[in-house]
Amino acid sequence: MKIAAVFLLLLPLGATASTGPKVEIQEWPVPWEKTRPRDPAVDAAGGVWFVGQTGDYIARLDPKSGKFDRFELEAGSGPHNLIVAADGQVWFAGNRKAYVGRLDPKSGRIVKFAMPDPKARDPHTLIAAPNGEIWFTVQAGSFVGRLRPSTGKVDLVKVPTPGSRPYGIVIDGAGKVWFNEFGRNAIGAVDPKTMKLEEYPLPSSIARGRRIAVGRDGAIWYVDYARGFLSRFDPKSGKVEEWQTPAGASSLPYAMAADHRGRMWFVETGPQPNRLVGFDPATQRFVSVTEIPSGGSTVRHMVFHAPSREIWFGTDTNTIGRARIAD
Repeated sequence: MKIAAVFLLLLPLGATASTGPKVEIQEWPVPWEKTRPRDPAVDAAGGVWFVGQTGDYIARLDPKSGKFDRFELEAGSGPHNLIVAADGQVWFAGNRKAYVGRLDPKSGRIVKFAMPDPKARDPHTLIAAPNGEIWFTVQAGSFVGRLRPSTGKVDLVKVPTPGSRPYGIVIDGAGKVWFNEFGRNAIGAVDPKTMKLEEYPLPSSIARGRRIAVGRDGAIWYVDYARGFLSRFDPKSGKVEEWQTPAGASSLPYAMAADHRGRMWFVETGPQPNRLVGFDPATQRFVSVTEIPSGGSTVRHMVFHAPSREIWFGTDTNTIGRARIAD
């Protein structure tokens, strides 16, 4: 589908406006050094699960006590991302071993679901659909996948453009699956009923969307890592709107999440320390900029936990972080 138009909005950066939400960040140093803790998810009891990408483990943090529990994976598995299902099972991407895994927290048992195509060698980011199906991207292998927990069956949709690099992934209110193509200027979508793939080229040839979110109005938001923009794509009109991020072209916006009020949050990883930035679509203004105490180095992925109004993230400075949003 051809994008109809681009609206480039360079608005005043009311980034620290007093009307913005109050943000408090707390970090917990992970006891296993230099293991790149990342991509946390919160379970029903408030426990925070995450992977140690370079440490080959899955772990759980109890924020109240500060206690960490560790579950070992095989050497070289390179876990990349995880989610916690409604039944408490922890699903994770065995990125370097070409599988999606399921950890039973009670027994510690791990079940692996291999990719049906050897070219799908690196499951990347997972998300759960309302019906319990697990959708995921395969970056270097250039696929979008669906795993049905009831049967263990994995279906793959090939993204045909070489070097597309499917990356972030989200599901909209109608069940449609959207994803970034980080290797080129496009975002993609898969219809879960037909498994039909549709791609939407972005107006700038150098745009590189890395993470993605759904707005309250059904629009698709993404961060343009290469150009330093927060962008909104309207699936109905095909129009794109863009806002230059507070740190400008070198901001390298990466992790992204939408909150309970429909505001968009992302992390500028170009500045050191990294900065958590909030944007209000209703006013089209940046409303908050908060430095990450540890520096962050790079914050790669984050999630908004609606019941507690908290954003959780991992950092390359070996911490798990929580941003509380009070307004």
